Amino acid sequence: MAVSATPPIPGGLVVVQPLRRKRCAGCRRGPLSLLVLEDNRVPRCLDCADLGHLIFLPRGDTALTRRAREESALWAVVVRFDRRLGRYDRRGLLVEEPALARAEARCLADAEARRRRRARDARRRAAEDERFTAAFAAEIVRLYPKCPAERARAIAAHASARGSGRVGRSAAGRALAQGAVTSAVVAAVRHVDTPYDQLLMSGVARYEARRRIAGAVAGVLREWAGAADAG
Repeated sequence: MAVSATPPIPGGLVVVQPLRRKRCAGCRRGPLSLLVLEDNRVPRCLDCADLGHLIFLPRGDTALTRRAREESALWAVVVRFDRRLGRYDRRGLLVEEPALARAEARCLADAEARRRRRARDARRRAAEDERFTAAFAAEIVRLYPKCPAERARAIAAHASARGSGRVGRSAAGRALAQGAVTSAVVAAVRHVDTPYDQLLMSGVARYEARRRIAGAVAGVLREWAGAADAG
């Protein structure tokens, strides 16, 4: 397959990672890991091509590559021919060492800014979650005045945990709809105040287990709603 002497890379200088062992046509050093093809595919080492002071930056970090190129007065694209694809692939850049240092400093500054932004966002989300959990717990107590405050808080925290997919994170839960709040309370009572979990572990089908403990759940809800006092 015929390969063009100059890889089709737009803009800048091009340096090649050769597939075969080559020596510099000027100083005869070799084999070369990087070379420049001049005048009818004549290989030159980086020193003979006046690029020996540049350092290699592998591809992979897009932001660092872009900034190193911006900071470097002289730079070159490093390519290698891919026989399977029949084309040159970019492998990285050659840039001035001080330029790379400046680019790395800019990226580190950005990383620190991102870290601080993530910390602020985490604090904001935590405050939002705290307010929502408190509102959810308050709604539980409004519907079930005899529910202990600590228990209401625990139910609300469990139901509204971010990323849990539980009822408190649903649209109805976020709106503090009565049905969603009641569902959260029923689920908590079922697991904590009845032998529901033990029934499931013993092999009882879920619907049958729920049927067996339905009376116990209803009793707790009546007690928390203050129905006993009303009688």
